[in-house]
Amino acid sequence: MNLPNWTREPLVHFAVMGAVLYVALTWGGTPPDPSSRVISVGAAEEEKIAESWTLTMGRSPTDAELDQAIDAFVREEVLYREALRLGFDEGDAIVRRRLVSKMDLSASLAAETADPTEEVLRAFLAENPELYADEASVNASVSFDQLLFSSEAEAHAALSRGAQRGEATSLPGSVTESIMRDVEARFGLQFAQGLRDLEPGLDWQGPLASGFGWHLVRLTSREVPEPNFETLQVSIANDWRSAQIKERKERAYETLRSAYRIDIDR
Repeated sequence: MNLPNWTREPLVHFAVMGAVLYVALTWGGTPPDPSSRVISVGAAEEEKIAESWTLTMGRSPTDAELDQAIDAFVREEVLYREALRLGFDEGDAIVRRRLVSKMDLSASLAAETADPTEEVLRAFLAENPELYADEASVNASVSFDQLLFSSEAEAHAALSRGAQRGEATSLPGSVTESIMRDVEARFGLQFAQGLRDLEPGLDWQGPLASGFGWHLVRLTSREVPEPNFETLQVSIANDWRSAQIKERKERAYETLRSAYRIDIDR
């Protein structure tokens, strides 16, 4: 069988060795006892190493390649155990952070693959409506009056006089029960964002900036609909998983922490 030229490159073999070692070590489950002086590579271990090679290279290893992979595994295992025996993992900030991350990951893994029911997601939505306030505000219905001025100073002056009249404009002076996305399309994003911050009432407020100038606004009503579950279901599921992951990490930590006595000299 003629193999591609790239498979004969030493660098490719080195990379494959690394991948095989990683899979072989991680498949092993719990770390080996660093005090142990016995390294066993039986039929099961050889099969795993061969499978790792096959997954990486897309073909089975030759006998020579398998021998190389086994030798590399043994070398890695020897150095790994000796590093643990000498305490090289202690005081190493990078190793420390990786171990902490793995502990967090082990606590949250079940939540990442969980498939919550619709009932669970609807309950999560009901308990956390603030997470979807922005989505709801886009679909809010508003009614308002507006006066346009060419400068912010003129708008402030008009506001102090009771805002009786603005400049001539093709924009409507009154808008009734319009969806916020339509307001944004007509008046611009900057105006719509400013309008969301206003409280409904009978007083003139502002000025709000837009691409047309500066506006004084009398917001007479705002009706915000309930978040639409069907539209938000994917986002709700993702948020639920994030909340579950956070909760499980904290619960696992508190369980482990309870086994320690913490002395802090303050």
